[in-house]
Amino acid sequence: MPDWWKNPFSCCTKEPPVGGKYTALEKGKGKAESSAGEDNDEAMWSRDLLPHAYGDFSIAAVQAGEHMEDQSQVEASQNATLVGVYDGHGGPDVSQYVCDNLFEHLQRLALNDISITEEVIMNAFAATEEGFLGVVANTMGDNPAIATIGSCCLVGLIWQGILYVANLGDSRAVMGYRDANSKIQAERLTDHHNASVDEIREQLMITHPEDPEIVINKDTVWRVKGIIQVTRAIGDSYLKRPEFAAHPSLTKFQLKVPIQRPVLRSDPSIVTRVIQQTPRFVIFASDGLWDHLSNEQAVDIVNSHPRNGIAKRLLVAALTNAAHKLGINYSDLKNFQKGTRRKLHDDTSVVVLYIDSATPRNFVNSAGLSIRAFSDSEGPSKFVVEGPVVELK
Repeated sequence: MPDWWKNPFSCCTKEPPVGGKYTALEKGKGKAESSAGEDNDEAMWSRDLLPHAYGDFSIAAVQAGEHMEDQSQVEASQNATLVGVYDGHGGPDVSQYVCDNLFEHLQRLALNDISITEEVIMNAFAATEEGFLGVVANTMGDNPAIATIGSCCLVGLIWQGILYVANLGDSRAVMGYRDANSKIQAERLTDHHNASVDEIREQLMITHPEDPEIVINKDTVWRVKGIIQVTRAIGDSYLKRPEFAAHPSLTKFQLKVPIQRPVLRSDPSIVTRVIQQTPRFVIFASDGLWDHLSNEQAVDIVNSHPRNGIAKRLLVAALTNAAHKLGINYSDLKNFQKGTRRKLHDDTSVVVLYIDSATPRNFVNSAGLSIRAFSDSEGPSKFVVEGPVVELK
């Protein structure tokens, strides 16, 4: 095990406030101040604090456009926890499909293997992608636009003392923790799959030498085929199968240079971390949060405030910054009705996952908990993965 993980991570933020009443890495869970929640924002949904087998979590989301293109979920069982953030683009269809199906595939594959591994996670993503491509093939005749819709996908999993983070697209997971000197640290756990990254553009040009328009700088923004910034996604089927791209109804999306093979990928980048006994937290969020908060700012907010309502607090901080960039206050932004705020900010989803223990604790609800943003139907979780108990030292 490398030294940087034994005393984990390397990227510092500013030191936490001295003598503060609350320290989020500890168990203080006092009621958040009213300014954190801004409860009267009709476009926002949240659950302030709920338990999972290894700690607590807080979840929140805000809708900007007419249709909520983000989806997010938490599945918490007696011995495993899943977090999913799915940032749709072009419509809500793919993010909803991923939210409905990725966990089901993961559960099925994990039960078959009696384990959660990187291979199981990769196969769950692949099954979700193939399933949606099948939907497109079966429905494109009546609904050709289905081929132009896609979703980024960020998943966190805890099982047997290991944290898995799988990502495709530009959502982000950032971990916060205290180092040996009690300074708060931050580490980004996800790659940025975007055509703005030099190495990614170079790789696309190498793998598609026949296509002079594989990446195009359009209005100072690099895009694959001059269309899309992200380079990995579920869906966006017309950029993966030539027969979809050539559909006569997609006149708006006709490509000057037809594709011969997929130009977007659907395999995630995966990182794993052995959970240490010292508490830590992970912020999972779609890019709408990171457009307005840095990694360090987000970690400092979580570390400096009560756990209760912390995901909502992060959203309010991001929206406040978004409003200030436009020369208005957050109170002004809230006056815009849900569905009319797309030019002000993006749909945004946030889950803050506190990890207090490397081994499962006694979960109050023996049936676990299944929750999805903007849904009031919270129920038991089907997340069951058997396997030998691993004692971490």
